[in-house]
Amino acid sequence: MNKNVFGDKLITCSNNPLTGYFRNGCCDTDDTDLGLHTVCIIATKEFLEFSKQVGNDLSTPLPQFGFDGVQDGDRWCVCALRWKEAFENNCAPTVVLEATNEKTLDLIRIEDLISHAYRV
Repeated sequence: MNKNVFGDKLITCSNNPLTGYFRNGCCDTDDTDLGLHTVCIIATKEFLEFSKQVGNDLSTPLPQFGFDGVQDGDRWCVCALRWKEAFENNCAPTVVLEATNEKTLDLIRIEDLISHAYRV
């Protein structure tokens, strides 16, 4: 069972749109997930544009694959290194820590994630 960055049960990131490497709504991972899709974000226009500029267009729909595109405000599991790259370029989106996989901590400092944590 995958755990979140606090070592607790990983909660769902989003079922609408359905996200995750396994398209199960969670930022679950295993050894086949080479991109490490483990950071649950709340997408922003700024981040989506940044991601598109660096080669990963998340916002353009691809209906042939059943993908409607990620929109501003959507929750989505992104690759840990993409989030880190956005962080280093001052455009990292908010992170839902309880839905962010603990494997993320292999690549990103907890302090950096906390500095962008979603707060209710």
